[in-house]
Amino acid sequence: MNKIESFKIDHLKLELGLYVSRRDKKNDVVVTTFDLRITAPNREPVIDVPALHTIEHLCATYLRNSDRQDDIVYFGPMGCRTGCYLVMFGELASEDVFDLVVNMCDFVINFEGEIPGASPAECGNYSEQNLNMAKYYIKKYKNDLVNNKNFEYK
Repeated sequence: MNKIESFKIDHLKLELGLYVSRRDKKNDVVVTTFDLRITAPNREPVIDVPALHTIEHLCATYLRNSDRQDDIVYFGPMGCRTGCYLVMFGELASEDVFDLVVNMCDFVINFEGEIPGASPAECGNYSEQNLNMAKYYIKKYKNDLVNNKNFEYK
C-alpha cells in the first residue's frame, strides 16, 4: 500500500505555519488543502479538545461568512490535534490565503459571546468548548505566522 503524502512530511522538523498540503483536480475543478499547523508536532503539547472544538466552530463560522465564502469547501481539525485543514476551491498558494487566515485569527482572538453552533440542536458535543484556550492557541499561531511566514514544508 502506498504511503499518503502527509505521512511523507518529517513531523520532527515541521514548524508552525500555513502550508499547501495538497492540490486535487477533477475535470476543471481544482481544490487546495491547506495545513494550518498551530503547534509543533511531537515537540509541543497538542491542542486540547475543547479549545480545538471552539477553534473549529469559530473559524468555520468566520470563513463561511467572509468575502471568500464561495471558495470555502471545509475547515476542521487534524486527528493529531496539532492543527486544522482548510480546503478551498482554486489552485492556490499560501500567500493567496495569508490575509484571510490572519483575519480569521483576529476574529477568534477578539470573539466574545456565545460560540456559534454550540447548542444541543446544532452540535453533537456542544458543551465541550473552551474559548479562552482557543484564543491562546490562535494568538500564538498568528504571532508565529505573521513573524515567520512559514509557507513551505522543510
